[in-house]
Amino acid sequence: MTSKVIASASAIGGRLRVPGDKSISHRVAMLSAIASGTSEVSGFLCSEDCLNTLSAMAALGAMVRQEDGLITIEGTGGTLHAPQAALDLGNSGTGIRLLAGLLAGQPFEVEMVGDVSLQSRPMGRIQKPLEAMGAHIELLGEGGCAPIRIEGGVVNPIRYALPMASAQVKSAVLLAGLAAHGETVVVEPRATRDHTERMLMAMGADLSVDGLSISLRRDGLSGPVLKSGVWHVPGDFSSAAFWITAAAASEGCEVIIEGVGLNPRRTALLDVLRRMGASIECHVDASAWEPTGSIVVRGARLHGTEVGGDEIPNLIDELPLVGVAGALAEGVTVIRDAAELRVKESDRIATMVTNLSAVGVAVDETDDGMHVTGGRVAGGVAVKSYGDHRIAMAMAVLGLYADRPVQIDNVACVATSYPEFWDDMGKIAEHDK
Repeated sequence: MTSKVIASASAIGGRLRVPGDKSISHRVAMLSAIASGTSEVSGFLCSEDCLNTLSAMAALGAMVRQEDGLITIEGTGGTLHAPQAALDLGNSGTGIRLLAGLLAGQPFEVEMVGDVSLQSRPMGRIQKPLEAMGAHIELLGEGGCAPIRIEGGVVNPIRYALPMASAQVKSAVLLAGLAAHGETVVVEPRATRDHTERMLMAMGADLSVDGLSISLRRDGLSGPVLKSGVWHVPGDFSSAAFWITAAAASEGCEVIIEGVGLNPRRTALLDVLRRMGASIECHVDASAWEPTGSIVVRGARLHGTEVGGDEIPNLIDELPLVGVAGALAEGVTVIRDAAELRVKESDRIATMVTNLSAVGVAVDETDDGMHVTGGRVAGGVAVKSYGDHRIAMAMAVLGLYADRPVQIDNVACVATSYPEFWDDMGKIAEHDK
């Protein structure tokens, strides 16, 4: 699919379930592959990104089977096998960065490649701590980007203070620490997603969390093996976020999303939309390793707000949608402290500012964010996704409120994280004819 035309919706509402969590699916694939025994996984996100990670783990020696929506992964017990060829991680920054950590302690050399977008994202942030642990990391792309060549082997524990709030870098260091003898400690400047920590603890790892400090104690690859398990991947909050935002800005509507992950380090968007005036209720089941539940959103006339500081790491994927909500609100919405957006699948500050301006929204770009003035969304233009799935989907949500149809070019990228997106849009939006 090369382009999509979005017409304004006459009504938004309904009930749906979103596909499995992308971040968790990557981690379940990797950690199940190094566990002892066979893991059963339901709800796995069968998107391009996650399937690439699953294929990489199969190439590294795990036995992977898919049947009737259930994935079984027979783990290697901790020692992976050298692959026959380079591992292709496609578009996935999560996949390549976390797998780099896992491979740092394996006794072989391997190369990881990706698509054009992945080759534009910085990898020096994982190179520095992994080389400090003893691995040899070559960044073969221009400007310190992928492809990555890793010569693994004996790694040493490290105490590493993250220079930026990054769940991917934190996870890479912890996964390398699985092969170290001793205590690996990661200290965060701000709290980030903790899926890796939760899963490692559920698998029996000796891991503890003290505020912003995470400690992992191991006896190397020969130490206690991680336990296999039965894993259910909850619905992806970042996918649900598109419908949450669409509903929040629609006065009088109600949207219910069921079976979605409600990890408190993922749901900062809910606090932002509540500040803007939306009514949002969550019903949480905290009995599993990841909190899961349902979200009820009732729309209202939104008003502008400011986002920044500590809430940014747990809002980073949803910031394009904050820009959309700001465009549909009264007053000005300010996004700051979000320079990390510039090194995602696209420069999400520049791409959102360009697209918002194109559809008639008043927006000013800053070094670390944007100022969005709400008002009428004119539409009647074609905008670009820039090959970025979240930009494509954010502009599709905004298009539901435009006076005239909005055409979004290059929407094939949506399949990297949310293959069912267009079908689900049809379920919650009734379009004018």
